[in-house]
Amino acid sequence: MLEIERKFLVKTKAFKSEAFSQSEIKQGYLNSSPERAVRIRIKKKIGYLTIKGKSDESGTTRFEWEKEIDKEEAEALLKLCEPGVISKIRYEVEAGEHVYEVDEFFDENDGLVLAEIELNTSDEKFIKPDWLGEEVTGDVRYYNSQLSKNPFTLWKEN
Repeated sequence: MLEIERKFLVKTKAFKSEAFSQSEIKQGYLNSSPERAVRIRIKKKIGYLTIKGKSDESGTTRFEWEKEIDKEEAEALLKLCEPGVISKIRYEVEAGEHVYEVDEFFDENDGLVLAEIELNTSDEKFIKPDWLGEEVTGDVRYYNSQLSKNPFTLWKEN
């Protein structure tokens, strides 16, 4: 139940032509504290309840537990979430033996595009496509739980 991932900004939209899948995601947080985030998500007409623990010092590893729930339950729980529900499209892109999840954000996080890659170990080697930009692993501003409270459009550099 440990999630090991690295996160990057995306510098071009070239990933879209490489994507093998895309899906709309709507998610909110019942609790968005750094110690434990409790998320409700709807993706592909399926609901999910996810609990994430605090990240380690490098920001790459943290506890994650997820359970599928009915879409209707997820919709009801979204109404109880903290302000700042996130809307995004997730693209899945293969790169060697890995899959990048590339999120294009909308609404208050419009203009932000992030790529995440899940790894088996924190030092695992992986391919970095040309569209991948600066690494932001461990920068809490880019955690979805923080983007719901402090949206990208309020602090992005012009």
